Amino acid sequence: MTAPVLLITGASRGIGAATARAAARAGYRLALLARSAESLTELAQEIGMGNALALPCDVTEWPEVQAAVQRAEEHFGHLDAVFANAGSSVPTSFLGSEGADPEQWREMTLINVHGTAITARAALPALVRSGGHLLLTGSVAGRGIRPGNLYSATKWAVTGMAQNIRAECVGTGVRVTLLQPGLVETGMNTPEQADRPKLQAADIARAALYALDQPETVDVNEILIRPTGQHPLR
Repeated sequence: MTAPVLLITGASRGIGAATARAAARAGYRLALLARSAESLTELAQEIGMGNALALPCDVTEWPEVQAAVQRAEEHFGHLDAVFANAGSSVPTSFLGSEGADPEQWREMTLINVHGTAITARAALPALVRSGGHLLLTGSVAGRGIRPGNLYSATKWAVTGMAQNIRAECVGTGVRVTLLQPGLVETGMNTPEQADRPKLQAADIARAALYALDQPETVDVNEILIRPTGQHPLR
């Protein structure tokens, strides 16, 4: 029996890199997607070039995503799971009193919503062929109100997207899991979050592997995971 294959977007750092390492230890072969070719190559070398394929890719560009998924399937022979994990965050305010300039909002929205959507679109035919598993990185922020927070709204979109994809995939054998982390220690943290309880990227990786490790008769729809002590509205 050949080792299962997992494709991860946003694989060069944070949750993506932690999941790649955890999956490699669990016996997966990896297709690693991110914009940083150097970081991907270093991670692939760490994992072992025979078990990891580095595919530099901008997840907001449909031709690049489509080509990367196709190359991964051709290289390994099949895709068993895809983790649409790439994400971005900038502080925002609709009143205009604080946060990033609106010109900086575009990339976050494209990565978080459009990038997740086209990753699913590119990967699902392969996952139907394998009876595979699609995972998406949402957020606790995609379940509640965050004043002036566009990032939260993009993750609300991912919450709805996961439900709509799951509904469309009924009868195909494809499973869909939405991971909804609370505050995670990443390079996107703001100064005001410095002293708040945080998860580590490895915590989310374990949750992803838990979902992937279930028998094919079990579809873990959502995993909500917060650090101990996180305020419910943060």
